[in-house]
Amino acid sequence: MANKKKVYESNEWKLSYKRNVVFSIVNLATQEINGIAGLSVEGVNSFKKVFDKNYHKGVLIEFVENSVYVDVYVNVLFGYSVKDVAFRVQENVKSSIESMTDFKVEKINVHVMGVVFNAGDEIAIM
Repeated sequence: MANKKKVYESNEWKLSYKRNVVFSIVNLATQEINGIAGLSVEGVNSFKKVFDKNYHKGVLIEFVENSVYVDVYVNVLFGYSVKDVAFRVQENVKSSIESMTDFKVEKINVHVMGVVFNAGDEIAIM
C-alpha cells in the first residue's frame, strides 16, 4: 500500500507522492476541525479494512489519474452541528489536498459514525 506512488515528470524535474502522504493530509485536515472527536474505524466493512489498499484508519481514498475521491469516517463531539462539522471537514480536506499536492479533489463524502459526549468517553453509535 505505501509503495504505490504518483509520479509527475517534466524535462527538468520529477515529483512523486506516496499514498500515505495523501492519507496524512486528510487525517490532519480532519483533526483541525472543531467538533471532530476523531476518525472512526467502526462501521467500515472488515473486508475493506483488510484487503482494500485505498483504506487507512478511517479514510478511504480512490486515486483516478490526477483526481481523488475521498471518504472520511468520523465521530463528532456532542453539542456541535453535524451538518456544519461535516461541511467544514469537506472544505478543509479539499483545500488541503489541492494546496499541498497536484491532485484535483472530485468528491468528499463525510460519514458520521457516532457522537462522543466527552473527549474521553465511549462513542454513542448512531
